Amino acid sequence: MLLLMFQASRHPARTPLAALVAIPAAIMLVAGCSATIEDPVTPPSPTPTASSSAVRSAEGAGTTVAENAKEGDPGWRLRRRGAEHEIEGFADRVSVLPGERFRLYVSTTADRYTARAFRMGWYGGAGARQVWRESGLPGRRQAPPRTIAATGTVTAAHWRPGPEVDTSGWPEGSYLIRLDAATGGRRYVPLTVRSASTRGRLVVVNAVTTWQAYNDWGGRSLYRGPGGFGDRSRAVSFDRPYDASGARLFLDMERDAIELAERRGVPLAYVTSLDLDRDPHILDGARGLVSLGHDEYWSAGMRRTVEAARDRGTNLAFLGANAVYWRVRFAATRLGPRRLVVCHKDAAEDPGTVLWRATGRPENSLTGPMYDCFPSESAYVVRRPGNWIFKGTGVRRGTTFPGMVGVETDRVGADVPRPMEVLSVSPVNCGGRATVAHSAYYTVPSGAAVFSSGTMRWVCAMRGARCGHGVTARAGAFVRRATGNILRAFAAGPAARRHPARDNLEPLGLAGPPGR
Repeated sequence: MLLLMFQASRHPARTPLAALVAIPAAIMLVAGCSATIEDPVTPPSPTPTASSSAVRSAEGAGTTVAENAKEGDPGWRLRRRGAEHEIEGFADRVSVLPGERFRLYVSTTADRYTARAFRMGWYGGAGARQVWRESGLPGRRQAPPRTIAATGTVTAAHWRPGPEVDTSGWPEGSYLIRLDAATGGRRYVPLTVRSASTRGRLVVVNAVTTWQAYNDWGGRSLYRGPGGFGDRSRAVSFDRPYDASGARLFLDMERDAIELAERRGVPLAYVTSLDLDRDPHILDGARGLVSLGHDEYWSAGMRRTVEAARDRGTNLAFLGANAVYWRVRFAATRLGPRRLVVCHKDAAEDPGTVLWRATGRPENSLTGPMYDCFPSESAYVVRRPGNWIFKGTGVRRGTTFPGMVGVETDRVGADVPRPMEVLSVSPVNCGGRATVAHSAYYTVPSGAAVFSSGTMRWVCAMRGARCGHGVTARAGAFVRRATGNILRAFAAGPAARRHPARDNLEPLGLAGPPGR
C-alpha cells in the first residue's frame, strides 16, 4: 500500500482571499484496492410496459454487465515505478470517441518500452481489462520541459511524438495506458474513451481539470512553483505527463467509485471535465451525473452544461467535497484546443479566474453544501437514518464512522436550494475552529435530485480500512451500500418523483432566507 501526497490549498471560509489562496498544505491519501462489496449486483431490466428510454437504459446496463463479465487483468497495477524519469509520457487527447486515434509522447532512459491500455472497471475484482498492447517501441530520452515565462506554464509539447494509437474496438470508459520501460520502470497515462451519447445513462465525469491543477510535473502547478505560491503557474497544460504514478488523483479519488458503479451494473456513460465545457448538449437525456472525489476546478461552460441538465431532470451526485470551487477557462496549445487550464486565483491579475463565490455565483446553488474546512479529521455522524439513501445500511441516528470526514469538508449555509435535507451532521475541529460537515440532498421542480457527500473521503472510504485515517471495514460497507442506492435510484430517472427531499433546515437552525 502506497502513501501518496498531493498539494491542496488551505482556505477556511472566513479567511481573506489573499491569505486564502497563499498557503498550500499537504493532504495525505492512502492508495489501495477497493474492499469487497457485500450486497449483490442486480442490473435493471426492461418491463413489458417500459418506455423507449427505459429500454435504452436497460440496454446500457447490459453493456456494462457484459463488459465486466469479461476476464480482467489484475496485473494492471504498477509494481515498480523506477527512477524519476525512467519512463513517463502523456497523450495528445484527454478524451476520444471509440475508434478515434490519439498520439503518445513518451520519454524514457530505456532503449525499448511497451505500452498497454487497461480499461478500468470491476471485472470480477481484477479491476481492469487489457484491450491493447504494443511491444518493442523505440525509447528516447526527450528534451527537458520548458516553462512559458508569462504564465509559469510547464510544457513538453516540443517532445518528438511517439506511436499513434487506434482505439477501434475499445469500449467507452476510463483507461490507464501503462508504459513499461525495458529497464523495469513503469508509469501511467490516463485517457477517457468518452460516450458518443449519454442518453438514458448515468454519466461518470473524470475530473481532469482538477488533476491538472495539482500536477507538479516539471516543478509547477496552480499551487506552487520553485519560489512557492507566488511563483505558481497561472495556467497549466495537458501537454506534459502527470507527476508520481502518472494517475495519482484518478487512483486516489475516482477509481473505487467507478469500480463500484460498474459492479452495480447500472447503465454508464463516460466523459471528462473538458467534454462538459466543449459540448453544452452532452448531457441531453442523461439520467444522472456523478462527480467523483475531488472536482474543484470548473469553467463557466461546465457549470452551464450541468445546471441546465439538472433543470431538465438530470440527477447529480457529488461524491466528494470542495467541488465547483475555482472558476477556470480553457485555451489552446500547439497540440489542440482546451489543452490549457487558466486560473490566476487573483482578481487583480484576472477577475475571471477566481473563486466561484467571488463572482456572485457561489457553488452551493449547484452543490447544496459548500466548502468550509481544511484540514479536517473527524467522524461521520448520521442524522437522518430513515432517508432512502441509507436503506439497508443498518444505521441509526447518531451512528458514527471514525475517520470518514476529511481532509476537506462542506457544510450547508444560507441561500441554498430548497427543499434541502441534511443527512449527516459531523462535528469538525478545523484547525481550532469549531464547525460541522454535512451530507445533504435536495430536489428541484424538474424532478432532479442532488446528493453531496460533504467529505472528500467518501470515495476513499469505499476501501474500508485500506483508506487509512481510522476508517473501518464497517464504514466501507456503509459507503458502498449508500452509494449503490444513489446510483440505482439516479440511473432510473428523475429521483425527486420517488424520493422528494424532506426539508429539515429549520430544526437544525440552518434555515435562512429561502433559497432557489
